[in-house]
Amino acid sequence: MAVTGRRTTVQDASGQGGGMESERAPNLLGDSPLEPSRLVLARPTLSSRFPAAKLWLFASDALFVVLAMVLARVLGEEFAGSASATERGDTSMVLVCFVAILVALAQQRAYRARYLSLRRDEWARVIRAVVLGVVATIVVGFFVGATVPEWIPWTLATGTVLLCFEREIARRIFTHLRGDGRLVRRAVVVGANTEADELSMMLMGSRELGYDVVGLVDTAFPTGEELSWRTVLNSVERMVADTSAATVILAASATNLDTASHLTRRLTDQGLHVEMCMPLPDIDVTRLQLRPLGRFPVFYVEPVDRSGWRPAAKRVFDVLVASLALLVMSPVLGLAALAIKLNSPGPVIFRQKRVGKDGELFNVLKLRTMVADAESQLEELRELNEADGPLFKIRDDPRITKVGRVLRKFSIDEFPQLWNVLRGEMSIVGPRPALPAEMSLWTTDLHERLRVRPGITGMWQVNGRTDSAAKDYVRLDLYYVDNWSLLMDLIIVAKTIPAVLSGRGAY
Repeated sequence: MAVTGRRTTVQDASGQGGGMESERAPNLLGDSPLEPSRLVLARPTLSSRFPAAKLWLFASDALFVVLAMVLARVLGEEFAGSASATERGDTSMVLVCFVAILVALAQQRAYRARYLSLRRDEWARVIRAVVLGVVATIVVGFFVGATVPEWIPWTLATGTVLLCFEREIARRIFTHLRGDGRLVRRAVVVGANTEADELSMMLMGSRELGYDVVGLVDTAFPTGEELSWRTVLNSVERMVADTSAATVILAASATNLDTASHLTRRLTDQGLHVEMCMPLPDIDVTRLQLRPLGRFPVFYVEPVDRSGWRPAAKRVFDVLVASLALLVMSPVLGLAALAIKLNSPGPVIFRQKRVGKDGELFNVLKLRTMVADAESQLEELRELNEADGPLFKIRDDPRITKVGRVLRKFSIDEFPQLWNVLRGEMSIVGPRPALPAEMSLWTTDLHERLRVRPGITGMWQVNGRTDSAAKDYVRLDLYYVDNWSLLMDLIIVAKTIPAVLSGRGAY
């Protein structure tokens, strides 16, 4: 076995890449190549890893459950009109409620990182735990003949709010620690194709996800012919033993059925955690429903419903948010307009043709941040373009004025587009409005973005803004179009605010 960089490759006995697996294949662990190795990998499983972090999280949950119950009692007294009305009930039921919520959190797997990768999943588990805890308290009180204090139901509201708030703080702390290389799980990726490579690069570039890729195992000879599951298993086990990895991630499109089945069975028997990446990176996980089809587990992909009340609801949301934002930001717009006028000659508002829904052209409105003849200088600066694909960006664009640089940093120049939203040409959330000239560089898939209105903000803007590469801009725009929902719009708007205030990625 030879290791080049972090990728494990298998060679034949002569030291050259083998074309077919044979009995000359390397004896990786002293076993016959026709028999799987019997190496027993004794190490803590993920459920027992990072006990200090889990203990800290449990203690934090307990503290906030107490705070939620105290606040619930205060609210109960306030709305009941007297303290005596809320003091009725057995005090023992308060302890029952406290314990029941903590037990429900454990039952909902709120201390297992692999179930909490998405914020919405974590919040859903927390909410279910609070509901189960309060309901269990009432049921226990009924069966034992105890009186449940009248304020206990208020814990449904206070517990949900405070615990979700506490979990958000914890999430940010864990994200920071993982970014520093702490609280991460060592993982070996099995596969030798585009899916495996992109998965590995994504995990290595996003340490906040909690994975540290310590090895990549090929599933094919250099000639492209597949190795047997026995050889792949031996390679994986050797890599795990050398790196003390606890997780093995299989790239589904890089492993055949026989190899995937045997690897999963053998590795889970050895106490390792096995995950399988499906080749559907552009499908939102909420659209996937796992179900049995005979003896095969299959994913049903829910279609995106863009008809009925949803477009109307999105339009109402756009009008309400745009109207409120224009009202609140009108003083800022007035000051910005005055600064532009005093800083450089030319109009305050910059109008530019952009491509809207179904390919219709419209004039996008922005505060002018460049010199008046900026567009006529574009060709002279074309060779300085720092972006790839159809995008044009220069970090130190000489056409930008001093005032314009400040307006761009905090996206104040985009505020006039709220008027485009009110006119129905744009949406609050959607793909970036493209220039007509960019369409000639589009791939066929990218025309799908014209199925929805372009937006002031979107997935591209909140995931790096102008730091994103063209391939990310394409991927994120299409991801939004394919998976749109009202909840997704709300999440993007919530992420836009800190991104704008920090000025991250803007130039």
